Amino acid sequence: MSNIENIRKHRHPEKVNKPVNPVIRKPDWIRVKAPTSKAYGETRKLMRDNNLHTVCEEAACPNIGECWSAKHATVMILGGICTRACAFCNVATGKPNPVDLLEPENLAASVKQMGMRHIVITSVDRDDLADGGAFQFVRCLELIHESSPGTTIEILTPDFRDKKGALEPIIKARPDVFNHNLETVPRLYPSIRPGARYFNSLKLLSDAKALDPSLFTKSGIMVGLGETREEVLQVMDDLRSADVDFLTIGQYLAPTPRHAPIDRFVTPAEFEEFKRLALAKGFLHVASSPLTRSSYHADDDFAQLRDARLAKLANT
Repeated sequence: MSNIENIRKHRHPEKVNKPVNPVIRKPDWIRVKAPTSKAYGETRKLMRDNNLHTVCEEAACPNIGECWSAKHATVMILGGICTRACAFCNVATGKPNPVDLLEPENLAASVKQMGMRHIVITSVDRDDLADGGAFQFVRCLELIHESSPGTTIEILTPDFRDKKGALEPIIKARPDVFNHNLETVPRLYPSIRPGARYFNSLKLLSDAKALDPSLFTKSGIMVGLGETREEVLQVMDDLRSADVDFLTIGQYLAPTPRHAPIDRFVTPAEFEEFKRLALAKGFLHVASSPLTRSSYHADDDFAQLRDARLAKLANT
């Protein structure tokens, strides 16, 4: 059985009996064009040729056409099967395949071939591994630094819950941005992110900054899941308490009718208000819009983060 077939076989086996939610018509501001460009096809072929997974495909990201046409992708390491079953996520859930030890080499080769100036690396949750897969992040960082020294690297990690010693080697391997998404407000964790703990995720971000105060840290949430405005503002305060630099806020879109239902579509004006308030709370950079995703425009956002940090240092 091929790896792709294995993923399809195991996709959300525990969600088969969940009720099907009605399909809600999307407002005009949330619609995107289907990908058709030549560059999109070239990026897709490169990922296939190097046996790489992307969260762009696995999570059914609405921005895949724009990002892949610009030859920007978020690579998902450690396979395509997750050990958890978050209610918002379209990534396959089941028993993961063995870790591909050639994956870091293939990724580094792809980064060099594409001439990428910025790469985002994420992964599925691997609760079956002693360190949660931290060693694979470390190896990817080391090889990309070696083969493409001019490329900046953002990593979007799982929470490594109960995996002591997982974070330290990752920070030592020198990512440019350490990202871990809170995803939603703490009240909704039991139904939306049942395998995770809000304050564990918050501590991970705080610990990353403590290990390297010069490191940019980043997190993101989805809105439209039933959270209140006050709860979103409290998450902002919690992230600032953890000294997180960069915040992303985007509209939740249910990947299928069997996932968590959309509570409502947040308006562009509300996203603008969230951005204004977040900047006032001290974030260096905020991306807040209906189509914002964690790695959307990550290369340009990193450049803005770096410039903001340099300006901040110059004024102190």
